[in-house]
Amino acid sequence: MKIGLYFGSFNPIHIGHLIIANQILNESGIDKIWFIISPQNPFKSADGLMNEYDRFHLVQKAIENDSRLKASDIEFHLPKPSYTVHTLAYLKDKSPENEFFIIMGSDGFQNLNKWKNFEVIVKNYPIIIYQRPGFDVENKLDAMTTVMNAPLLEISSTHIRKLILAGKSIKYLVPLNVEEEILSNGFFRKAHKK
Repeated sequence: MKIGLYFGSFNPIHIGHLIIANQILNESGIDKIWFIISPQNPFKSADGLMNEYDRFHLVQKAIENDSRLKASDIEFHLPKPSYTVHTLAYLKDKSPENEFFIIMGSDGFQNLNKWKNFEVIVKNYPIIIYQRPGFDVENKLDAMTTVMNAPLLEISSTHIRKLILAGKSIKYLVPLNVEEEILSNGFFRKAHKK
């Protein structure tokens, strides 16, 4: 089976993530997409990062009615910070029957050469890149890439967190059940620290 691995903090997941996943499933030949929730991205500060189990729960809620999508907490059980190369090696060992593809934005692809053991990643894993405004795809690493033109939405988790802190509506930016979970649990009402 062809599995697309969509890595991210998902702090929180929003409709932009889901639209990209749906577009990739529709256009790329990928069978399923696994959302790999990162407990701690080595390139990002932990300030404002909600507990990983709460983020995992929100991803589960967001995709609960779509059998093509799966939430994965695999990185919760691997050494931190989360390095993609370690996660890929673990998945390849545990699920050798699957073919894994990496899903990333064109902004992230520009920084791929800063990732731990990026040479191993570009040599062994196809990368599906979705366009992000202002970030052209230049494949200087000779990676196996497919560029997708997913709808460009100016939605970010950072913006959603700011709206929540300001007491403003996040309606239509996240799935309804995710909005309900965030509001009923008071997520992002104050800065989260581990």
